[in-house]
Amino acid sequence: MTALFSLTGQRALVTGASRGLGQAIAVALAGAGAELICTSSAAGGCQETVQKIVAAGGKATALAADLSDEQAVEQLAKDAMTIGQIDILVNCGGTIFRAPAHQFPMSEWHKVIAVNLDAAFLLSQRLGAEMIARKQGKIINIASMLSYSGGITVPAYTASKHAIAGVTKALANEWAHHNIQVNAIAPGYFRTDNTAALQADTERNAAITARIPAARWGEPEDLAGAAVFLASAASDYVNGHVLAVDGGWLAR
Repeated sequence: MTALFSLTGQRALVTGASRGLGQAIAVALAGAGAELICTSSAAGGCQETVQKIVAAGGKATALAADLSDEQAVEQLAKDAMTIGQIDILVNCGGTIFRAPAHQFPMSEWHKVIAVNLDAAFLLSQRLGAEMIARKQGKIINIASMLSYSGGITVPAYTASKHAIAGVTKALANEWAHHNIQVNAIAPGYFRTDNTAALQADTERNAAITARIPAARWGEPEDLAGAAVFLASAASDYVNGHVLAVDGGWLAR
């Protein structure tokens, strides 16, 4: 049974791997045996992640690309494929901007959509073409609780995460017969930089915690099992699924 979850001999590219959820996912995949390519928006951003993986006996390389820049994303795909065959793609890199909808700057709207949606689609497209050619691959997108609900003062983020869920299903429909599994993880409320404002808001923090049946916010490491499952042979007949890792939030 353990072999079902082994990633030995696989190479994974994880965007947004400098900290938080991306770092936890990268470390988990490496722990299952994968070689990692960790990416961040700035050069040197994944140094800590690479060090964690190497210290644990794994192998990792770092690349950098501004996910809001289409040409930079194109180059990232090329650079990654130069390192070697990419068996697993995890689109975790993301950004958020908070403002009332009637005051939301269009410049921030475009940036959030570019980072959270466009970059994920472009990397899936470029690396997916190679997966199609060899009839095997795993793509994991990071969705959100805001793939299901509207949120407050985050219209661009909500739009991007609804779209990520849709793109996940669309790619699964087209690529499943090529033996490529495209799925998503929808984290609940996790303690990361993206949720710092919510954590600091005493009233909202309490309201969120009260709704979570597990009675706590998630820690990045809580995503490890879901990520390894969706990256491994254990999920070979799982496709187009959005897996909520939310402490029961959606069930409340």
